[in-house]
Amino acid sequence: MLTGLQLAVLGGDARQLEIIRKLTELDAKIYLAGFDQLEQSFTGAVKENIEDIPFEEIDAVLLPVAGLQPGGKIETVFSNHDLRLTKEIIERTPEHCTIFTGISPSALTQLAEQTERRLIRLFDRDDVAIYNSIPTAEGAVMLAIQHTDFTIHGSTVAVIGMGRVGMSVARTFKNLGAKVKVGARKSEHLARAVEMGLEPFHISRLAEEAESADIMINTVPTLVITAPAIARMQPHTLILDLASKPGGTDFEYAEKRGIKAILALGLPGLVAPKTAGQILAGVLAELLKTEDSK
Repeated sequence: MLTGLQLAVLGGDARQLEIIRKLTELDAKIYLAGFDQLEQSFTGAVKENIEDIPFEEIDAVLLPVAGLQPGGKIETVFSNHDLRLTKEIIERTPEHCTIFTGISPSALTQLAEQTERRLIRLFDRDDVAIYNSIPTAEGAVMLAIQHTDFTIHGSTVAVIGMGRVGMSVARTFKNLGAKVKVGARKSEHLARAVEMGLEPFHISRLAEEAESADIMINTVPTLVITAPAIARMQPHTLILDLASKPGGTDFEYAEKRGIKAILALGLPGLVAPKTAGQILAGVLAELLKTEDSK
């Protein structure tokens, strides 16, 4: 239980609703800012303007997965009001107050450093990344169906990267009947591809493999799908880039060549916000229990 803990949930999307539901069930007291248009109510949660939240009593601040925009702006889909987190607000919190976010843009990292508050990036955790790879893979399937005129079954799919997301994506497309090739650099990743019944290739051979790919899916957050590879793609090839912004594709050259290339950010929150929220809620609950026991 989280009895006695006071939390501030600032902005966010539908994923935040699952977090609020879970934490109020555990008896935490929650102040909500950026939810004035939300008709739903939660026992133990109070809607406030951000300036009216008693930050002097707050044990943790929960931000949207994207953290902060420049100028401290907080994204929220449940309010039209300008919501911002400032250094002055964080300095009002107790020294033990922890800031939780999904990712941490430079503005948020600097804010935490300046105020000497602990910052936890949930998306840096292996458990969150592995859980999120499931809706990410399903979202990739959804986009592949929407943006092609052929079936996944029988098509050739090249997946770049054999990390947590790449492995789930490759397995999902293989289970749908695609011929899946996996591009990686590390020998252990190439070996894992063989073990999974996939066809491995070294990323240095990406241009050659691009010739036969109907769908190419990138999960590597550096530029890997370059002009030489795009130049050898078939006109119908679809590129799905699942890596964090700005992705790993030369989008400008793909557009010049007439190759459809999509930077698909935040798929878990788009295709399965309830599940994505439940994933974050479960991890947050355990982390808050741990923090409370210290």
